[in-house]
Amino acid sequence: MSSAWQLEQIAQKIRSGAVIAYPTEAVWGLGCDPFNATAVARLLALKDRPMHKGLILVAASMEQFAGLLEGLTPEQLAQLEASWPGPNTWLVPHHNRVPEWVTGAHDTVAIRVSAHPLVAQLCALTGPLVSTSANPSGLLPAKSRLRIEQYFHGQLDAVVSGELGQNSNPSTIRDLLTGQVLRGA
Repeated sequence: MSSAWQLEQIAQKIRSGAVIAYPTEAVWGLGCDPFNATAVARLLALKDRPMHKGLILVAASMEQFAGLLEGLTPEQLAQLEASWPGPNTWLVPHHNRVPEWVTGAHDTVAIRVSAHPLVAQLCALTGPLVSTSANPSGLLPAKSRLRIEQYFHGQLDAVVSGELGQNSNPSTIRDLLTGQVLRGA
């Protein structure tokens, strides 16, 4: 388990453009500063993932997404609040408040407030992070640190020490405006 000092060191690396791996509720994730174009491009290259698909943002609290939540109805905000923290990713309109390299070809951005203590601690230090499964496209998400090493062969700037959460599947993804489930549930 990473100490507070180790997490602060990793947060500094993220602020400097690092791409990291970290444990989440179900699988290992890759993350970086979503507003750093170079870091996101590197993460996408490591995964061999096209930019147009978009990426998930993860945060420590709903407050970290305040700018993205402006304009939502009280009912929509209540729905988000009731589902977080937890394995629930929501597609919300981004109104061009998030870079295209995060949203891809979409009018929405995928956001989640994590229930994993390490993810929450890290996001508390950095703000929201990109959160995508730690695997090259077409391969299974990493469920161990060994798999991270096999997939990425030392190409990451840091790997956060810790354990995966108890969830067996990645987060459910829903569209907040339509209620449509795009993954899970």
